[in-house]
Amino acid sequence: MNEPRPLWQQLAGLAVLAAAAALSRRQPLASFALTAALGLAATPALFSVSYGPALGVFAVLLGLRAPRSRPAVAAFVAVALVGTARIALVGVDPPPEWLVLTGTLLFGCVFPWLCGRYWRQSRALAEAGWLKAARLEDEQRHAEERARLRERARIAQDMHDSLGHELSLLALRAAALQVSPGLATDHRAAAADLRAAAADATDHLHRIIGVLREDDEPVPLAPAGESVRQLVARAAESGLPVRWEEPSDTTAAEAPEPGGVTAHLLHRVVREALTNAARHAPGAPVVVAVRNHAHGTTVTVTNGPATQEATATRGGSGLLGLRAAVTSVGGDFRAGPHAEGFRVRAYVPAQRSTTSARQPAGSPAGTLTAVTAPFTRARRRVALGLGAAAGAGAVLVGAAFGWYAYTETHSVLTPAAYAKLRPGTPYDEVAPVLPDREAHDPPTDRAPAPPAGAHCRYYRASGELLVSIDHFRLCFDTPGRQGRLISKDVVPGVGRPDPDREESTENGGPTR
Repeated sequence: MNEPRPLWQQLAGLAVLAAAAALSRRQPLASFALTAALGLAATPALFSVSYGPALGVFAVLLGLRAPRSRPAVAAFVAVALVGTARIALVGVDPPPEWLVLTGTLLFGCVFPWLCGRYWRQSRALAEAGWLKAARLEDEQRHAEERARLRERARIAQDMHDSLGHELSLLALRAAALQVSPGLATDHRAAAADLRAAAADATDHLHRIIGVLREDDEPVPLAPAGESVRQLVARAAESGLPVRWEEPSDTTAAEAPEPGGVTAHLLHRVVREALTNAARHAPGAPVVVAVRNHAHGTTVTVTNGPATQEATATRGGSGLLGLRAAVTSVGGDFRAGPHAEGFRVRAYVPAQRSTTSARQPAGSPAGTLTAVTAPFTRARRRVALGLGAAAGAGAVLVGAAFGWYAYTETHSVLTPAAYAKLRPGTPYDEVAPVLPDREAHDPPTDRAPAPPAGAHCRYYRASGELLVSIDHFRLCFDTPGRQGRLISKDVVPGVGRPDPDREESTENGGPTR
């Protein structure tokens, strides 16, 4: 892992890293693949001090700059397969090397890649959040403008209905005064002028209100201060020949809630119908009937033929507005000739009170939930990925430590057994006291030079873990079971005192 390399290998490694850095912006997957290939060429376990940090950096850039995740996962799998093949072919101790390869892939590749993905998603979510905020601000501004226009249309419609009704009653009273007996000629003319002025004012009001009115105006939610029956009574007091018809069914359902949407719509329908009767059929008898049902209310306004000359006026949009208002709440509206007169009939279903109305889908709370839901899901996916990587890393670390403890404790040659060994002893007599495994990381750099042609094995002097300990080296003249022990040495651990050792082996050879 830390062995020195020739100069040409170092220069070649720098050239490959430079090429990977040049490709990292436009081809992050290629730069990662080059660095991984360089690490595998240096060591089958992938990790090295020279190229390990660069591998982690390019893994982060891969997660940050690559839009898709599948190519990166395929690259990780390919690196794992190539590393496993190299360990199986040229590895000295495959199990520990495979654990190092797996740990390097997990903590040096996958985990940095996930961090880069999280960084990329955070930037994308922040940008999308700003765009969404700007779009919501525009929508809010447009919604406020639409609300202002609807409120203006509502006020205009209420002005049209209420003032038009009052002006029609004023014209009706002037007409009654005009035909009253015993009235002087000049007073009769003044009454006629008053009637004409009221009719002109109604026509002007209609034209002015038509400019402010919208075709898709909503139903006004502020109910009139009087009931339908009180409206009919007030019209009768003004001289309109109107009659309230009591329902014949005494077991009818309850009347709509005062102040609700149903009561206001009924009041508006009756008011408009009475205004039209007074304007277009003066003197005609009018009958108003209201029937309460289990799921709604029906109102019918019927007038007969006119008995007086009607003042010429322009056609209005009152009935069209009533039709839109009634149908918008699921009701039914019909208006047309009936016998020799005219009939207006409206069915309004029962409505919940406006105070208990359901929150609209476009409310701030609903909009906030719709905006934050994708961000929450994305953060949850990233958190699950990081959690899975951390859990896999914990399992891998535990497995690696367990394997490390197993290999270290099963490569211990006790000092007492070592002291009994004598040079010249055949391997078959030495084998029973030897442990199952050799030391997987022998201190060859601290050991003395072995005898020429010897085949040496290293064993640990104790089972202590995570510390530097002494090692025993046993050298045989030939490999296999036909060899003989020709030399034995103690290799002291780092920082430990050099123990007294024999100056020569029993065959006269030096120990160092």
